[in-house]
Amino acid sequence: MRITELLKNKTGPTISFETLPPKTPKGWESIDNTLDELALLNPDFITCTFGAGGKRRDGSLEMIQKIKHQRNQEMVAHISGFGLGPDEIISVMDNFKTAGIENILVIRGDVPEIEGFEPHPQSFNYATEMIDFIKPKYDFCIGAAAYPEGHIDANSLEKDMDYMQMKIDNGADYFICNYFYNNRYYFDFMERCAARNIQVPILAGVMPIYSVKMLYLLAEICGATVTDEIKEELAKIPADDQNALNEFGIKFATEKCTELIKSGVKGLHFYTMDRFISVKGILTELRKGGLLN
Repeated sequence: MRITELLKNKTGPTISFETLPPKTPKGWESIDNTLDELALLNPDFITCTFGAGGKRRDGSLEMIQKIKHQRNQEMVAHISGFGLGPDEIISVMDNFKTAGIENILVIRGDVPEIEGFEPHPQSFNYATEMIDFIKPKYDFCIGAAAYPEGHIDANSLEKDMDYMQMKIDNGADYFICNYFYNNRYYFDFMERCAARNIQVPILAGVMPIYSVKMLYLLAEICGATVTDEIKEELAKIPADDQNALNEFGIKFATEKCTELIKSGVKGLHFYTMDRFISVKGILTELRKGGLLN
């Protein structure tokens, strides 16, 4: 089912998960159990990342098999196109089409950390260009990324909104937000969208706190603000107490998700990092409180 149709027919917010093709043989050994656990949480759909410069595209296709065909889950396939030439993007799209994919998420992607990497001379520099290239050639339901705090490379919030509008004009059907730890960023972003009469569906991104190291590393990469509230609470938790960290992370995310649901959010998209314990804890609390179907 196309994501836009799924959102139209859904009562209450959708629940979705981002997964990643494992980087190591050990990761591939455990991914089936993780996907089984995530599937038991009854998501509306699962997405899978692509890898900068297409370096994990084979893994993405294997994940499509595991998620869509082996577990019968609705699927969104990412395409991170920086560095890829037009013919390579067409090859990826053809593979997605052959695999039965209806929904994609188009992002520029990061510069690959590959020694000697050289982007294709006709590589697209922006997701807007990729969407414009893909839309007339394929019948995918196209998603794009949105940034409540502004893209890390954006000159201003208004300029970032200009790029969001360009994505819509070029064919984006829905958006998934980068995560944020203060809901005020999301509410302010939605006000900017309303001011521009942007009406396509927008899903909020949720990144549970998995570890202190990962928290700060990903926040720097993604441009997400780690709030004083989080810093103060983390300072109270012993460095070696993973259980206490998990409990705090689940409680914190549950409170933020509760506020988002009560505000009428269209969907919650969890960045799982191929983990399930925290997401399971958050969804259990939300369902216990009658906030989710």
